[in-house]
Amino acid sequence: MRCYLHAFLLCMVLSFLSLLYVFSQLASTLEDADGWAAREHGIPDRSSHESGHLLRKMPGPAGLPDREEGEGSDSFVKKPSDERSHLAVVACGPRLEETLNMLKSAVLFSKKPLHFYIFAEEELHNSFRDALKSWPRVVQGHFNFTIYHITFPKENEREWKKLFKPCASQRLFLPLILKDVDSLLYVDTDILFLEPVEHIWALLTQFNSSQLAAMAPEHEEPRIGWYNRFARHPYYGKTGINSGVMLMNMTRFREKFFKNDMTAAALQWEEMLMPLLQKYKLNITWGDQDLLNIIFHHNPESLYVFPCQWNYRPDHCIYGSNCKQAEQEGVFILHGNRGVYHDDKQPAFRAVYEAIQKSFEDSILKPGPLEASLQTTTHTYCGRASHLLTKRLKQSIASVQQDVTKRR
Repeated sequence: MRCYLHAFLLCMVLSFLSLLYVFSQLASTLEDADGWAAREHGIPDRSSHESGHLLRKMPGPAGLPDREEGEGSDSFVKKPSDERSHLAVVACGPRLEETLNMLKSAVLFSKKPLHFYIFAEEELHNSFRDALKSWPRVVQGHFNFTIYHITFPKENEREWKKLFKPCASQRLFLPLILKDVDSLLYVDTDILFLEPVEHIWALLTQFNSSQLAAMAPEHEEPRIGWYNRFARHPYYGKTGINSGVMLMNMTRFREKFFKNDMTAAALQWEEMLMPLLQKYKLNITWGDQDLLNIIFHHNPESLYVFPCQWNYRPDHCIYGSNCKQAEQEGVFILHGNRGVYHDDKQPAFRAVYEAIQKSFEDSILKPGPLEASLQTTTHTYCGRASHLLTKRLKQSIASVQQDVTKRR
């Protein structure tokens, strides 16, 4: 009898162990299936740090929804096959029309899709939304946009907002606000693209392992440079940098520890900004651009410097031509700072601005009328260099015309 009892108990134990094995295999199968489904939807495996890291290496967003508009609070992860160029701008005060013209220039010549990140005061949101939705349907298929509120740290909001031009220092906080965006091209509202955005976007692939931003020098000619003659703070290189066109690997911004002159310890981006402002606020003239100069003075290995044709300003022609790269290849990006699109000081810059402003009305931008208009500006130094403004522009227009012909 005792022998039968031992045999019965042994069978029970073996049956129990078999059931445990079956359940463990079933759980493992379900877990594998869940992981596969997550990968199919572009969601990084939370058990693997490597998979998330690889996803962040892709230029563009690693988690913004592909939608037409919104306030930018969503965060789900996309497949890392995004070929869009990601363009950010900050608009406050009377900058609506100027910003729209900048966005129009981006759409006109780019062959790859674009996503616009528009940071604007609340009273401008509906105007941006209505204007962008009123553009021709064929154009609307080339871009998406997201509208955001102006956002600064609560404890210092007023100080940041009034630092230089209204809201200009918002650009300093983009890596902290757009936490799911890997790479971004920030531009001022007074920028005009004379060739496809994806050409400057491609410079991201030129970054070495330490570089996290790209900007152009403030001046090519030290004799007329501002920083080397007047700055009361550290600045990058010989003549400083201009932040009106700034290409950023924002993942690296968020991860790097920056050298600084406030503490012996390296600081992360969000830790550094307010102490830096407190130290230098009585010595800076150009607001957030000065802060960027100070930061990259102490971290020069982090900056990729692109030539002046990517950020061509009146300073490059007002005292005679001093941008050699533009003389060789033409102007890629026009920067009409100091309000030259809206006054008579630099009529050549204004002529380009008005030609792009009328472009949707004429279906396609035509170089002939623009060149005729530029001929009336030769009494100015920049007018005499106006062929530099149209050299690349005419190539971009011809490329667009070829595409239209092919589609027909």
